[in-house]
Amino acid sequence: MVETTRRTFGLGLGSLAAAQLLPAMPAIAQSFPSQDIQFVCGFAAGSGADTYVRFFAEKMKGAAKRNVVVQNRVGALGNIATEFVARSKPDGHTVLITGGSALAANHNVMKAPTVDIANELQVIGTINKQPNMIMVAAEAPWKTLAELVDAMKRKGEKASFAIANPSAKVVGAVFKEKAGLQAVEVQYKTAAQYLNDLTSGNVDYAIADNVLAVSQANAGRMRNLAVSTEQRLLAAPNYPTMRELGYDVTLTSWWGGFVPSATPKPIVDQLGAWLSSIVGSEEGKKFLNSFASDPWVSSPEQAQAYFREEIKAWGEYVKIAKIDKQG
Repeated sequence: MVETTRRTFGLGLGSLAAAQLLPAMPAIAQSFPSQDIQFVCGFAAGSGADTYVRFFAEKMKGAAKRNVVVQNRVGALGNIATEFVARSKPDGHTVLITGGSALAANHNVMKAPTVDIANELQVIGTINKQPNMIMVAAEAPWKTLAELVDAMKRKGEKASFAIANPSAKVVGAVFKEKAGLQAVEVQYKTAAQYLNDLTSGNVDYAIADNVLAVSQANAGRMRNLAVSTEQRLLAAPNYPTMRELGYDVTLTSWWGGFVPSATPKPIVDQLGAWLSSIVGSEEGKKFLNSFASDPWVSSPEQAQAYFREEIKAWGEYVKIAKIDKQG
């Protein structure tokens, strides 16, 4: 079984009130920000990740009373963006908005990580919890996960599935094992790149991120058969979990904001309070729910502790999925 949500730190919006009742900030935070803020995205403009980053950048403008510019620093499964932020000036003006689970996964699949993420990055706060989804083309004949599994067993080694990130790689590998499939994994640089191959039948199914999967399903181009979370999402209770359908695969991804670890605590706390207020707002909840994800608010201390646990846990997930070290 693969499972990331073993411990809970301030789940839900109950901790939002505490975030909004923070004591008066020291002068160092009161003078922040002194310039425009950069939100860094490790994936291409128009991707699911970019959609998240741009939403929170736009909302942060109002909170920070400063312009928030999105920088797309693409490459190496997000590691280029990670290194850029970790090496940036620790003054709170450069923030990485990305999947904490993806950072932990990348760290564990690299032979020689260029960033010690546990010690060089500080989480300012969490954003949500979200699934990976098993997705097929809308025109595909498989309406349920059971139908897909039966068909893939008949295809044997001719079956194939698409992935584009480490979380998907783990979910795909464990699902393949639990379902007794011989399907061949096909790696793509971005999820958008495999859509045409799904439609044409060049690959049979994909392990997709929730933003892409939901938007494609809403457009009538794709069909989502199951989610990877342990339980059904509050935001999307219509999607069954892989576990309840008989495949013991449970992996919950999450997003957050990250700054260099040397960033002064008052600035980290200020950024975290702003981020929490956006996540907990009605508009924030509506945005996150629209992509089948549940809002998650936590303090920087709680989030950092969870992040460190995730890094350790992903070392085990990589072993379970038998992923060879890269780079």
